[in-house]
Amino acid sequence: MKADISFFEKVYEVARMVPFGRVTSYGAIAAYLGTRMSARMVGWAMNKCHVHSHPVPAHRVVNHQGLLTGKHHFGGSEVMQQLLESEGIQVINDRVLRFKELFWDPSTELPAAGS
Repeated sequence: MKADISFFEKVYEVARMVPFGRVTSYGAIAAYLGTRMSARMVGWAMNKCHVHSHPVPAHRVVNHQGLLTGKHHFGGSEVMQQLLESEGIQVINDRVLRFKELFWDPSTELPAAGS
């Protein structure tokens, strides 16, 4: 990952690597980037990604319990759920079912940040 890009850009790079049909969390992205305590800042990045020229699959990023906490930033309260369901991910009461099984951890799936 390039050292000269902004934190938001680094977040977007990681979010783009989340495989189809899988989810990760704000905290997992923050930890991978070496800023474990900045999960909220990852959330802010996800909230701003809709204006980015290169698509970011922000719907695949949820909170550490699998809750769709960012759903109100998708242009409708059901859009995030619909996007996840289109990838085969079941959501009930704004929570990803089988979250632990579907969880994709960039710290174990990707080379160390900065490599």
